[in-house]
Amino acid sequence: MTSTHKFPVWGWALFYSLLVGSKQAQETVCWQRGDPENPQLFKDGDFILGGVFSFHGSWKDRQETYTAKPLPLECTRLNFIGFQTAQAMIFATEEINNSTDLLPGISLGYKIYDSCGSIARSVRVALALTNGNEVVSVQSAAPCTKPAQVQAIIGETSSSPCMAIATAIGPFYIPMISHFATCACLSDKTKYPSFLRTIPSDYYQSRALAQLVKHFGWTWVGAIRTNDDYGNNGMAIFTETAQQLGICLEYSVSFFRTDPPNKIQKIIEIIKRSTSKVIVAFLSRLDLDVLVYKLSDHNLTGYQWVGSEGWIFDSEAAEMNRHHILDGAIGLSMPKANVSGMERFIIDVKPVNSWENGLFTEFWETLFSCKFKQSQSSAENQRECTGHENLSGLQHSFTDMSLMPIFNNVYKGVYAVAHALHNILGCNETCNYKMQLDPFIILEHIRKISFKTKEGDKVSFNENGDPPAKYEIINWQPTEKGIVDFVTVGLYDASLPANKQLMLQDKSLIWTQNSKQVPVSVCNEKCSPGTRKVLQKRKPVCCYDCIRCAEGEISNTTDSITCVRCHPEFWSNDRRDACVKKESEFLSYEEIMGALLTAASLFGTCMTAVVALIFFRHRKTPIVRANNSELSFLLLFSLTLCFLCSLTFIGQPSEWSCMLRHTAFGITFVLCISCVLGKTMVVLMAFRASLPGSNVMKWFGPTQQRLSVLVFTLIQVLICILWLTISPPFPFKNFKVMKDKIILECALGSSLGFWAVLGYIGVLATFCFLLAFLARKLPDNFNEAKFITFSMLIFCAVWVTFIPAYVSSPGKFSVAVEIFAILASSFGLLICIFIPKCYIIILRPEENTKKNMMGKAN
Repeated sequence: MTSTHKFPVWGWALFYSLLVGSKQAQETVCWQRGDPENPQLFKDGDFILGGVFSFHGSWKDRQETYTAKPLPLECTRLNFIGFQTAQAMIFATEEINNSTDLLPGISLGYKIYDSCGSIARSVRVALALTNGNEVVSVQSAAPCTKPAQVQAIIGETSSSPCMAIATAIGPFYIPMISHFATCACLSDKTKYPSFLRTIPSDYYQSRALAQLVKHFGWTWVGAIRTNDDYGNNGMAIFTETAQQLGICLEYSVSFFRTDPPNKIQKIIEIIKRSTSKVIVAFLSRLDLDVLVYKLSDHNLTGYQWVGSEGWIFDSEAAEMNRHHILDGAIGLSMPKANVSGMERFIIDVKPVNSWENGLFTEFWETLFSCKFKQSQSSAENQRECTGHENLSGLQHSFTDMSLMPIFNNVYKGVYAVAHALHNILGCNETCNYKMQLDPFIILEHIRKISFKTKEGDKVSFNENGDPPAKYEIINWQPTEKGIVDFVTVGLYDASLPANKQLMLQDKSLIWTQNSKQVPVSVCNEKCSPGTRKVLQKRKPVCCYDCIRCAEGEISNTTDSITCVRCHPEFWSNDRRDACVKKESEFLSYEEIMGALLTAASLFGTCMTAVVALIFFRHRKTPIVRANNSELSFLLLFSLTLCFLCSLTFIGQPSEWSCMLRHTAFGITFVLCISCVLGKTMVVLMAFRASLPGSNVMKWFGPTQQRLSVLVFTLIQVLICILWLTISPPFPFKNFKVMKDKIILECALGSSLGFWAVLGYIGVLATFCFLLAFLARKLPDNFNEAKFITFSMLIFCAVWVTFIPAYVSSPGKFSVAVEIFAILASSFGLLICIFIPKCYIIILRPEENTKKNMMGKAN
C-alpha cells in the first residue's frame, strides 16, 4: 500500500497512455475537445439547416478568476422576437417538407441555437453547426473527419455577430443567410465570401434617411448610434451623404446597452445642451430600450426622432414609449408582408409537450407570469402554469405580428436554400439525395437563385449577396387608447431615378407632441432673398450669418451662398432681391439746370440779334464803320451760332448730336475768334497806316481780312473732318461715374481730336489776346483794342478754368460745365465788344461822330 501510494505521477501517465493505445489499436475514436453545444431546438432530416437567433438579449456578467474553467454563459432577458424568428424558420421548413413540388422525398431538419446576443457565443454555436458534436468512430485507415453538419446557416439578427460568424465560416464557404443584418460592410465579398441576406444593405438605408431629413428641411440634427458594426457603419454612410446634402450633425454619439450608466448619462446631457430638435437614431431595439428608459427619467420630450429599421417598426420598442418620448417618430422599415399560415404557426406554441426543454419553460412562464411545478424558478407568489393558457386573446408583443417583414425574410432565406438544393439534386419527381454536397456549390447556386414565393415576392441576390432595396416610410402615430399605430406615409425605392426615389404623403404625418406642423431644426434661420450666407468661425457649414448683399448685387433665392452682380444696365433694388433698370441720366430740357442753360442760350441769341439789329440800323454811323462793320456783323453771326450750339449739348445724346455738338462748337468759336483777331489786326494796321510813309493797309484790306477769317476757320474745319473721319464722338453709356444710374454722354472718340480742336481755339485766343494787349493804349478816343483785350482775358480765363472743372465733374455736370464755358465766353465777347458801342449809339448819340472817334472833338 505504501509503494502504491508513492507511485510517481509519470508512472500513472505512462500506464494511461498504454491503456489508451491498446484500445485505439482496435478502433479510432474522434473526441470533441471542450464542452458540447446542444441546440435549443432540433429536428432530424436528410439535410440540416442551422439557425442562430437571440432568444435572450443579455447575459450575466461574471468576474473570472482564471483559476478554474469558465462556466457556460448564463443568458438573461428573454427576447420574444428571437422565438418568433425561430418559429418562422421552423414554419418554412415544415412547409417545404409538406410540399410535393420542392425537394420531393427529401426532409429538411434544423438545429437552432440561442446566441444570447453575445458575439463570442454566436461564433461558438456557428462552429458547432459547422463541426457537429457527435463522437465519430471510423476505421483506422479512414480520416477522423465528417462532412459539415449543416448545408446553410440562417441568422444572425445583428450585423456584428454576422461579421464574426461570416469571418469564421467563410473559408469553408458554408452559406450564411441573414434576415436582419444590414451593415454595408457585409457586402464586401473579399472578407465575407459566403454571406448573403434577404434584407437590403444599410448603404441604401443610410442614404434614404439622409434624403428623408433633407426633404423636411432639417439641416441641424443630432445623431445617436449603437456602438457596433451596424450602428457605426450605418452612421458613417449617413454622415457622408448628409454632408453632400448640406446637413450638419451637431453631435454624434455612440453607446452599447452594456455600457456603464455614467456614459449614457453623458449622452443625456449632450441632448439637453443641444439646439437641434431632430435626432437620427441608428440603434438596435435593445439599445433603444436602455436609452428611452433614461430619457423617460429626465422627461426629454419634444424631440423629433428619425429611426432606422432596427427599431422603427418594432412593437416592443413602441411599448417602451409610455412617456411619449418617441411620439411622431419617422423612419424606414421593410415593406409589409403577409405569409399565409405563418402567424397562426408562430402563436401555436405547445410547451406542455416539451416542458422538459428549459427554454420553452422559461418562455411560457415569462409570457403568462406563472410557473410550472417542475420549474426551478425562484419567483414567489406566482400562479401555477397549467400549460393550457390561451394565447389568442393575449395582448403581448409575442402575439404582435408587426415584425412579419423580418419573419418573411427568414422564410425567404430557408426557401432560397431549398431551391438551391432542389437544383443541385436534380429534383423532378424524385431527388438524388445520396449525392455528396459541396458547400461551395450550394453557395454558388444560392447566389444565382431567382424565384417567387407563394405570396408573389421575388427572391434574388446581386453580386454582393444583397436583395433589391425598397423601404416603407413609417410614422408613429399615437391612438386614443395610448398605443402606437405604425402608419405607412411613403415609399423609398433605390431602383428608381434619384429624383423619384423618395415618395411621401406629407399631409398624413403626425409629428412629436402630436403636432401637425413640421418641426424646425436648423442652426440658423434661412437667409432670405437679398442676403447671402457667411460661415461662422469654427462652426459647421450649417451655422452662418446672413449678410446683406452689396449695392449692385442681388440674391433671389433662400439660403444663397453668393450674391450675383447685376448687369451693368441694371441696379439692385432696396431689398437686394431683384435687379431693376438703372435710371438713365443726361442733361435734359425738363430739369431746372437744363432749362436755365437753355434760357441763357436763347437769351444770348436774342441779345446778339438785338445788337445786330441796332448795328444794322446804325450801320452808316462812324462807330459802326470805324472798325470794319463787315467783321462786326460776321462776329455777331458767329456769336449767334455759339449761343445756339450750346443747345446741341442738351438732351439725350445720339450719334448725330454727338458729332454735331463738338464740331459746331469748335468751328463757330474759331470763326468768332478769327473775327476778333481780324478786328484786332485792323486796329493795329490802322495805327501803322497813320504813320508817314506807311502803306500797310493795302496788305490788310477788306479782302485780306475776309481771307484771314476764312483760312483760320478752314483749318478748324479740316481738324474736325479728320476727327470725324478717324474716330468720331459717339453716344456712350457710362456705368462708372454713378453706381445706380446710367450716364448718357458723348464719348470723345479720339481724345487727340478733341484736344486739337480746343488747342487750336486756345492758340487763336492767346494770339488775339497778345495783339489786343499791344494795341490797348493806341491814341484813339474810342480804342476797340481795350475791349477786345478785356474780352479775350475773360475768354481765356473761362477756358483755362474749364479744363479742370470739366475733368472733375461727374455725369451731366461735365456737360453743364462745357455749356457754361461756351455761354460765359460768348457773353464775354458780346458784352465787352458790342455793349459799349450800343451804349454810345443809343444813349450817347452825340459821341457817335467821326471827330469824336478820332479824338479831335472838344
